[in-house]
Amino acid sequence: MIKPNRLSWIDYARGIAIMLVVYRHVFEGIKESGIDVRNYMGLEYANIFFYSFRMPLFFIISGVFVASSLNKRGLKKYIDTRARAILYPYFVWGFLQLTIQMIFTKYTNGHPTPWSYFDLLYQPREIAQFWYLYALFNVSVIYAFSKQVLKLTAIQNLAIGLILFYFSTIVFQKNLKVEFLNDIFHNYIFFAIGDFISFQLLRKENYRFFESGKTVLVLLCPFIAAQAYFLWANVNNTTDKYMYVEYFQPFVFLLIAVIGCAFVVSFTFYLQKKNRFQWLTYLGRHSLYIYVSHVMAFATVRVVLNQFLGIENVFVILISGIFAAITVPLFLYNFAVKNHFRWIFTLEKTEEKGKVKLPQQMAVPSINNKV
Repeated sequence: MIKPNRLSWIDYARGIAIMLVVYRHVFEGIKESGIDVRNYMGLEYANIFFYSFRMPLFFIISGVFVASSLNKRGLKKYIDTRARAILYPYFVWGFLQLTIQMIFTKYTNGHPTPWSYFDLLYQPREIAQFWYLYALFNVSVIYAFSKQVLKLTAIQNLAIGLILFYFSTIVFQKNLKVEFLNDIFHNYIFFAIGDFISFQLLRKENYRFFESGKTVLVLLCPFIAAQAYFLWANVNNTTDKYMYVEYFQPFVFLLIAVIGCAFVVSFTFYLQKKNRFQWLTYLGRHSLYIYVSHVMAFATVRVVLNQFLGIENVFVILISGIFAAITVPLFLYNFAVKNHFRWIFTLEKTEEKGKVKLPQQMAVPSINNKV
């Protein structure tokens, strides 16, 4: 049962987002391993169609709670909490993934060297999915400083975010090497959007509008149209991993991402009202733990199925990989909690003995959504 003081729409949103993240990473892992996916273009199109709003949604939801967190904790404790919940698992699990890839380099898609450990400090994009944790921590800290010390308003931060976002696309187009800084430039705007709309999203008086089935239906048409354009434009203007719209039509991408996030938020409010698909909220509450360990889980399954058993059916590997990517991290986390080494996932303290405090960092990875 969801506690009355939890905003379960947050958990629904995180659950949907982590499912989409897992799908993309498993499918991309299959392609990078050399398995032929040309006869499965429907899976490729789904990979592109649902891409634009996944990570923006994580940043937006994180931004929704920055003001309340700062008011409750203050800047110093806020940064300390973020470091414990985001930066710590970033280094721990990034180190683990690199080490496992080096040991089993014959079977993995990635082939790091001992020097790759230094990538954790300045170029996290080289370490698969872990860039997000580093970017979220840095964006959170910079934004909190601007809000608490510089006294910048949400609107002022939105303006800064727009400038930084446009600059990030120039960096991409010119192939400039600014490493982790470009992840900050690119995603600051979404964190600012979360802070800007937080007042409306957290007002119970507005729930009736957000959770209305009519609102979901009204947003459904622009959602489908926006994602369809994103798919069409990227397929017809191929860049690395279909990044054309995001980096060559930046303001179109912003609109598409915001529409996608708006639809998901409305849909999750509706699910909260109907109290349906509770398993999604469970995934959402554990999204961080899935995020940090899912790549290793599905990579193991892919290697066993493909290289040891000779299975090349994309559907079999995809479904098995998604199942492993979700269930194995959940099992590992619950096993860690029961055996008193939860510290491998987070340094956050528990609120009560025997009860795990929900992490703050995601939406991705997870936000404290209590009010």
